[in-house]
Amino acid sequence: MRKQSEVDSVVKDEQMRLIQDLQDFIKQQPTTITEFGEELVKRLMTKITVLIGASEGFISDVTDKILPQIEEWQNRPLAAVYPIIFIDAIHFSVREDSIVHKVAAYVVLGINTEGKKEVLSLVIGENESSKYWLTVLNSLKNRGVQDILILCSDGLSGIKEAITTAYPETEQQRCIVHMVRNTLKYVANKDMKEFAKDLKTVYTAVDEEATLEQLERVKGKWSPQYPYAMKRWYENWDAVSPIFKFSADVRKAFYTTNAIESLNATLRRLNRQRSVFPSAQTLLKALYLATFEATRKWTMPIRNWGQILGELAIMYPDRIPE
Repeated sequence: MRKQSEVDSVVKDEQMRLIQDLQDFIKQQPTTITEFGEELVKRLMTKITVLIGASEGFISDVTDKILPQIEEWQNRPLAAVYPIIFIDAIHFSVREDSIVHKVAAYVVLGINTEGKKEVLSLVIGENESSKYWLTVLNSLKNRGVQDILILCSDGLSGIKEAITTAYPETEQQRCIVHMVRNTLKYVANKDMKEFAKDLKTVYTAVDEEATLEQLERVKGKWSPQYPYAMKRWYENWDAVSPIFKFSADVRKAFYTTNAIESLNATLRRLNRQRSVFPSAQTLLKALYLATFEATRKWTMPIRNWGQILGELAIMYPDRIPE
């Protein structure tokens, strides 16, 4: 058997080779940031066994090399018009000054005029407010975004006022996926399947009038048992209802497989891998690397995009560039 000192020496040598390997790789990068992130993830993961016993500082030093690329990606120019933008939040635990507290990572995802998904921004914040969201939206404007047709979110605090200020012509849509989720949390497990089936008749109805009829039916059936379940639909109807003027194809772009959900599922796995991040910067690096990996296959437009774009052009005349 090898002595422990010999094992430590081998591990140390391999650590130094890994550092040099990654540093040389980073310096030679002519490639895009997405490819860079993907390749870095591969290299880190293939040598993960080498890092067993490596200090947190060592790993941080290696991954710090991507910070300039993150900043470049974060400030890259964007398209002038995005037909649809989603904003969502994922919460993580971060340790600052020996105190663990919750922070939110806000994902801004756009569907461009070609129907392809893009992560436009990924920021970490603590306090939602109209001022905060105005800063986020103004950053998009400064990077070239002149118009957003529809912005879909989960009623984040202060976002309504910020959108009205930054993009006054943008239609605000409450996320149907989140509406369904928030409704079902009031329902007992034994009734969940039947309630969800009834709720589907609401958001898949042919138009707003039919939707309201189904809403009343579901409320009448379930309110004796679950008086709060449908309350949010009525309280937020002005923000929920815009989607019902569109065809089924357009609606599917919002809620069948919510465009942002697959990305969020990838980012949420970070919570399972690490319950507490040692700093906000460490979290940011992990989020960007995970984002690059999750988005590398986003090469095709969403289904039936041509028909969707045509409908949006009619609904929002003179706002989509030819």
